[in-house]
Amino acid sequence: MSGLALKLKRGFWRMAKLLAAAAVLGGIVYWLKFSPVPVREHCIEAGEIVAEVMGTGTLEARVKSTVSPKIAGRIEKLLVDQGDRVTAGQLLFELDDAELKQQVEIAQANIASAQAALDRLQADRTQAAAVLEQARQNHERVQKLVARDAASAEERDKATEALGVAQAGVARAEAALLEGRKQLIAAEKNLDYRHAVLADTQVKAPFDGLIVRRYRDPGDIVVPGSPTLNLVSLDEIWISAWVDETEMARLRVDQPARVVFRSAPDRSYQGQVARLGREADRETREFVVDVRVLKLPDNWAVGQRAEVYIETDRKSSVPVLPTNFVMWREDEAGVFCRVGDWAQWRLVKLGLQSRETAEIVGGVQPGDVVLAAAGSKSPSLEGRRVVAP
Repeated sequence: MSGLALKLKRGFWRMAKLLAAAAVLGGIVYWLKFSPVPVREHCIEAGEIVAEVMGTGTLEARVKSTVSPKIAGRIEKLLVDQGDRVTAGQLLFELDDAELKQQVEIAQANIASAQAALDRLQADRTQAAAVLEQARQNHERVQKLVARDAASAEERDKATEALGVAQAGVARAEAALLEGRKQLIAAEKNLDYRHAVLADTQVKAPFDGLIVRRYRDPGDIVVPGSPTLNLVSLDEIWISAWVDETEMARLRVDQPARVVFRSAPDRSYQGQVARLGREADRETREFVVDVRVLKLPDNWAVGQRAEVYIETDRKSSVPVLPTNFVMWREDEAGVFCRVGDWAQWRLVKLGLQSRETAEIVGGVQPGDVVLAAAGSKSPSLEGRRVVAP
């Protein structure tokens, strides 16, 4: 083969390679710029939007009590169990009271003894008063006799001495009588105390409610402060939820809420804000919001977890859009709109926002179709042709 032919052949293959590369490059450019991109579409419509603040907490009773005895003792009878409803004043459990009954009997005997001693002292006081009266009359008689020189000075002195002794006797009897009365009062107080201690062997419900836990069994020894039963009032059950402190300005008492228990995640229960906490956790920067549950599930337990969604605002008949169609560029919100077969970027102004939707205040209007790439690895929609899957 001549040199000219060889050069022509080499030039031909070089040209073929260049054309192939250009074709590949053109295909890539076409795919990047002109090939349709699969998208998800959403037509903007007017609807309702509800702004909510979310918190997580546990179901609690506003009024609760750990029932324990005031005195130490052995449980004789346990009359309720967890799950039982009780009324105020209902007997919950009894302690062994045999020894305390004996102490009451002893106190009653002490009262009888003190009363008998008081009766004796009263008699002594009566006797001393009679002796004093007799001594006084004798003293007056002797004084008259002395005035008529019918009695000696020695007789007068004896009469005066007898009067003094009688007066001292009355004073001594009155002091003994006062002491006896005090002893009777002390015995009566002791009996009252023994009755009160005996009454403490019967532990009663402080209010209407539900027994949610039982710690002890008959025969157990209990002491003051040791838990025996947990009692909660059913008058007000709420979720004590932790909410981020940045939401504090949006919350107020009596706002409506919905409660979602983790045991029933597909159902919401109506609630209402009952109380706002006044102290934030210094680590988590959250504060407690108590949300009253207006209707409880059939099965519930104190301490179970739930999420609360507190309604802070609501608007009806406004353009709304799912938030997953909104994109951000340098702190500006925007959406891709369908214009023919092409995606066009538009800035939008957002209004009220919820967890999944947002109010559109400007930039698009009802009837516009917004787009989002169908798939996490889809290319950008900027200036691209689009196609709905």
